Amino acid sequence: MTTKVLISDKISAAAIDIFKRRGVEVDYKPGMTKDELIACINDYAGLAIRSATKVDKDVLAAATNLKVIGRAGIGVDNVDIPAATARGVIVENTPFGNAITTAEHAIAMLFAAARQIGAADASTQAGKWEKNRFNGVELYNKTLGLIGCGNIGGIVADRALGLKMKVVAYDPFLSPERAVEIGVEKVELDELLARADAITLHVPLTDKTRNILSAENLAKTRKGVLIVNCARGGLVDEAALADLLESGHVGGAAFDVFKEEPAKENVLFGKPNFTATPHLGASTTEAQENVALQVAEQIADYILTGAITNALNTASVTAEEAPKLAPFIALSEKLGAFAGQIADEGLEAIEIEYEGEVAAMNTKPMTATILSGVLRPLLADINMVSAPSILKERGVPFDEVKRDISPTFDSLIRVKVKTGGGFRTLAGAVVGGQPRIVEVKGMALEAAFLPTMLFVNNSDKPGFIGALGMMLAEAGINIATFNLGRTGEGEDAVALVGIDQAVPADVLARINALPQVRYVKVLKL
Repeated sequence: MTTKVLISDKISAAAIDIFKRRGVEVDYKPGMTKDELIACINDYAGLAIRSATKVDKDVLAAATNLKVIGRAGIGVDNVDIPAATARGVIVENTPFGNAITTAEHAIAMLFAAARQIGAADASTQAGKWEKNRFNGVELYNKTLGLIGCGNIGGIVADRALGLKMKVVAYDPFLSPERAVEIGVEKVELDELLARADAITLHVPLTDKTRNILSAENLAKTRKGVLIVNCARGGLVDEAALADLLESGHVGGAAFDVFKEEPAKENVLFGKPNFTATPHLGASTTEAQENVALQVAEQIADYILTGAITNALNTASVTAEEAPKLAPFIALSEKLGAFAGQIADEGLEAIEIEYEGEVAAMNTKPMTATILSGVLRPLLADINMVSAPSILKERGVPFDEVKRDISPTFDSLIRVKVKTGGGFRTLAGAVVGGQPRIVEVKGMALEAAFLPTMLFVNNSDKPGFIGALGMMLAEAGINIATFNLGRTGEGEDAVALVGIDQAVPADVLARINALPQVRYVKVLKL
């Protein structure tokens, strides 16, 4: 069995030295075409990449000996993770190697927008001396609004406080205690938009963050606001921002990332006081050295010892534990995904309870799997290794409880998420070797996890089931499973409905309007 590693993108020579020093044979072949990669990938157990190499289903189909892919950086949009998982290939990234570099670039872009440095440079080097044209603004004593206050956002906050700015932050995962600790004020998004003199973004691109600075939200900002995006393209409505730069409502903007890259053309180019850089956030010698060293160490560790670090599609499990833990990890994945999707009013706390035989097992991979599932709706780059540390970083309280006895099942896992001031709970068990949900809001039921499920919390009143079934039927939505639980006749109840088609927004609104319905959510599991 081969232990060779292929580096298929340009990467620091330090990575090659690490592999050689640890006795791992390595080939450095950046710039290959897809066909060239497919032709040789079967010779390798490890693949080290940056963003240029696209590891799709075709590449993975040819990689019968491949065991691990390491991305020197955070984003893994260029890797088909489900296909890699299906083939048993571990996918790792290096989430913390370029945080300082990216934060520093955001601060640099903030200064560029505040002092019109890009336009002033172009004008001066063109032989003009337009000293009166470029009137900037001070950052001192201004309010900086952070959308996202994790690792990079926290570093930006620290630098901004050093500039004597006031810092407010919108981040559903940021606890009030953590906000005080790092010197920022936690606010809701609307308040940030109303108060901030400058806004920087530090969130991944997910369904919840896509277009977070929409035309509507940009219109809520203060006149003269500065907008900086060094996070991900697609977070800002670029056309709306272009109009606001033209009108003068937005005083300046600086972007390192764009909705479509490489950005050879963009609606923002040429707009007043707009500065652009070509995705340079992580482009420093130090950052590239850090991620190169980290990815090489991680791949070598796995090939030589089986150790797994920063994996996006697995948790650390020994060979002896794997068969026994596998069904519970599968259950944990489903429970975490369910819980993360119903924590839609922000995440204030998480509790995980293990009851019965499972409490005596190695629960670390189960806990990591649950936490990554809970956090994933807002943090796309989360993985099972980084989830606990990111939870701690955000200051979200977390408790794990183990009980030797489970009243009903041999083993039971219960997840509680505090959102909107109250806990939402669910529990699952392994029944016949398959993961099952067996409790919601303390109400007993038993249901299989289907890819698409409709979760309804309702009052136990006549007519609800018929009305729900009729609405789904009229919309052409087939019911695969229908499971009910209740606290008592006429009291609180839940319905878990497995469905074969997506639920259009208007149908969901009609269901939500039923007099018996208290809460409804479409779950993707």
